[in-house]
Amino acid sequence: MHELIKSLQDRQLIWKGLQSTTQGSTTSTGYPQLDKQLDGGFPMHGVIEVESQQGIGELRLLTPYLAQQNSQKLAIFINPPGKICAEFFNDQNIPLENILVIQPQRALDALWAAEQCLKSGACHSVLLWGANLEIHQTKRLQAASETGKCLQFHFKATSHNQLSLPVSLNMKLSSHAQGLKVEVTKRKGSWSYGSFILDMSQNWPLLTEKVINQNSSTHALSSNTVPAFPIAKQG
Repeated sequence: MHELIKSLQDRQLIWKGLQSTTQGSTTSTGYPQLDKQLDGGFPMHGVIEVESQQGIGELRLLTPYLAQQNSQKLAIFINPPGKICAEFFNDQNIPLENILVIQPQRALDALWAAEQCLKSGACHSVLLWGANLEIHQTKRLQAASETGKCLQFHFKATSHNQLSLPVSLNMKLSSHAQGLKVEVTKRKGSWSYGSFILDMSQNWPLLTEKVINQNSSTHALSSNTVPAFPIAKQG
């Protein structure tokens, strides 16, 4: 029995709860509250699964992280749900020349593009929308991420009946008056801490107010209200 348990531990299929410690290889999310919940922030590399309805703030969750990344590397957007708004990323101090949008027609082509970008060493982040991942595909993306020291974000619709994938981190997002409700359902090598409210009012004050006069024609458009995707649903 001990040999079986050791074999499973060596393959990182199980770990002891008492051995769960803060992982040293993390990078700040840009939100101190989220960093605390994740014991330092996002993993340096790996696959992060983001389950969310489109347009509730899922991309705004990542913009502080994207803004602090290496300016010599690229952020790759694969099949985003709308056209990229240059004004939004400019307001967030994310250089437009460091953003590359790829729109493959087939899901397999999107996965191939993600894998190549991850392991290229030229990118700090790959954001992928819509593709349904299988276990073997997730493992390939994990391996590519480790090779290229790059982080993969996979955006997908929330589902109650789904296969548990070998991702580094899974977060389920839902809308909240002050930002987002975040449920951490899986963390590689550590415990998940359940759900919490991520207060985004400091970053996006006009988007988190409970009452916003949307009918006023004289309401001034501030930098906080610039949508990431001006066409289709916004995130």
